[in-house]
Amino acid sequence: MKFASHIADEIARSNSAPARASYAETLENWLDSERERLPLLIPVALGSGVSFWQAYGPANGLFFAILCIGLCGIGLSLRGWTRLSTVIIAGALLLLAGIFVISFKSANVGATPLERPWIGRIAGKIESVEDVSARDIIRLRLWIGPSGHLPSTVRVNVEADQANPQLQPGAIIVAKVRLMPPPGPALPGGYDFARAAWFSGLGATGSVIGPVEIVQPPVTNENFWNRSRISLSSHIGSAMGPETGAVGSALLVGTRGGIAEDDAEALRDSGLAHLLSVSGLHVTAVVGGSFILVSALLSLWPWLALRIKVPLFAAAAAAVIAICYTLLTGAEVPTVRACIAALLILVAMAMGREALSLRLLAFGATFVLLFWPEALAGPSFQLSFAAVGTIVLLHQSKWMTDFRGRRDEGVFLRLGRTAASLLLTGLAIEIVLAPIALFHFHKTGVYGALANMVAIPVTTFFIMPVQMIALLMDSIREGFGAPFWLLASQGIKLILWLAHKVSNTAGAVLLLPEMPLWAFATAVFSALVIAIFNDRRRWFALLPLLAALGAMAVAPRPDLLVTSDGQHLAVIMEDGRLALLRPGAGDYVRSTLEETAAIRGNVHDLQTLPAARCNADSCAFQINSEKRRWNILALRSGYMIPSMELAAACTRSDIVVSSRWLPFSCKPRWLKIDRRLIEKAGGMALYLNEPRVEYVAKENAHLPWSAYSPERLQILATQRRKQKAAEITPPLLQKHSVQTQ
Repeated sequence: MKFASHIADEIARSNSAPARASYAETLENWLDSERERLPLLIPVALGSGVSFWQAYGPANGLFFAILCIGLCGIGLSLRGWTRLSTVIIAGALLLLAGIFVISFKSANVGATPLERPWIGRIAGKIESVEDVSARDIIRLRLWIGPSGHLPSTVRVNVEADQANPQLQPGAIIVAKVRLMPPPGPALPGGYDFARAAWFSGLGATGSVIGPVEIVQPPVTNENFWNRSRISLSSHIGSAMGPETGAVGSALLVGTRGGIAEDDAEALRDSGLAHLLSVSGLHVTAVVGGSFILVSALLSLWPWLALRIKVPLFAAAAAAVIAICYTLLTGAEVPTVRACIAALLILVAMAMGREALSLRLLAFGATFVLLFWPEALAGPSFQLSFAAVGTIVLLHQSKWMTDFRGRRDEGVFLRLGRTAASLLLTGLAIEIVLAPIALFHFHKTGVYGALANMVAIPVTTFFIMPVQMIALLMDSIREGFGAPFWLLASQGIKLILWLAHKVSNTAGAVLLLPEMPLWAFATAVFSALVIAIFNDRRRWFALLPLLAALGAMAVAPRPDLLVTSDGQHLAVIMEDGRLALLRPGAGDYVRSTLEETAAIRGNVHDLQTLPAARCNADSCAFQINSEKRRWNILALRSGYMIPSMELAAACTRSDIVVSSRWLPFSCKPRWLKIDRRLIEKAGGMALYLNEPRVEYVAKENAHLPWSAYSPERLQILATQRRKQKAAEITPPLLQKHSVQTQ
């Protein structure tokens, strides 16, 4: 019997071994068939490491390092499977590299933010200047040096009537300022300026109070590119006039501060906002125009054209112009990415290789992630690379190549085919970019493909070339470029008219509330699988992609929103209206509440609702959910309410909201949102059907710049204890001080 059992075990093992081997062999063969595409996974693995750090914070860096080392060990143990072990080891090392570069950047660049508001006089050296004429201010970045209580670099706004022509990079100024910590998200899923400030080295933002004293005038060679950008922007604005000058300056040099808010909003809602950010479109126009111009000029001299390689010299000149243009426009991440792509295309053209490919895009993404890893979490990086990747994939597909191929046909048919390919490209880009825009901004333009069919050719082939000719003519003699500035202004007026027309069309903007992070991440990785691999089995990734898009589409809308300062409460009504506790809220607060609630322009005063009972101090109202009716009490004044009355009102309420501290006697049935809770949790979104609460601290408390990190909360508690202790004077000391007096 034992022998028979042993034979049976051996047969079972022999039957299972080939199965295990076949699975590994299948995976090895699949990786071998995709070997040409495997380099495209480099930025994906690198970005995954950056994403892990963003999602879990630096405190878990050691855990991920150990995990990556373990993956390397697994890869080394697979000696028989060369391709599989290489992919596992390389992926683990790239994950570790992504965690390292973002950790290194955060530790070396991150500026510890100011702990609390501060007012006083400072002396600082101007590092950069930004003209925000739409708000009648000048924005200065100041280096004030190390001090015991202030960060070394701050950003302040100067009112236009207090501005001085000598407020230029290199100048040293003295002024009284009011500084604030860089603000984080006002609501869950909102824009985190504190993150941008951390990675740009800013520790505080604020405004100048009163006049600015210039201690030392600007140095002429200080920050040459910033000074040149300011000068060019001022020249373009004065040459084109106030109606179109701000947009014209944004198109050429990327200064967007002067654009009127209604024009900027129309451009965003119509899908034309990318025109305002210097990126691929602008760099392509500058580099392409430079290449054609230099080639034409060199070809005019036959003796020289016969002795040199004109395309090579033209590509070199265009490369130099691309680098200078990137520095001139501020070297922001989209511009740097576009510049790298342009340089690679010029090199490929000079070598006779394919100019635009996914490998080029992967190289650009890897370069950006190595030097600007924080850009991965921003919409600019995601939108720009997704758009370019869509264009490459679409135009490398067989059916698009056949559709765009040359054939014997009339002019009108050829133009119609070109227009159709542009429309299909625009539609594909809009479909791909819509989830990204909805995740970051909670809205996206629906008619962007149609609007861009007109806007992109007009901008690329008319407005920007005419502007460059106007600058060239003005450099010869002041005023020579006036006719060209007039033509460029007419083109910008056409773009603005189109933007307003499209944005005001019914259904032009699609709105969605905050969506689950897991759904967005699943959609991104599923799309990457489909885009990177060639095997037909990649289409199985459509299943998780569609599931993720479905989860994003049906994401519930919150019932209540409370901002991070506790001052503003918004109620989302069943009929799609947004009711505010304080209807006099500023434009920024209103737009933030509207975007998070996925409601546009349907804002009302809470006290005008039939079921609301409001007075100067408070507002009581009811909200019906699927399961029950909720009684809510919101306090909106700073006056003291008798404790007995407040306690009774709290007992009758399910939720109490206040921007100040509430006594312990206030005990609502479910949730008390007061200063004590807001300081620890931040802005909140309440979903009453479930019920559950989403809050800002849940999203970013693990990150070093967060106002809700344990370290920052501990510092705040320590400062509060010291302040409270200083306010309490012992009775004996009081008596002694009175006798002394």
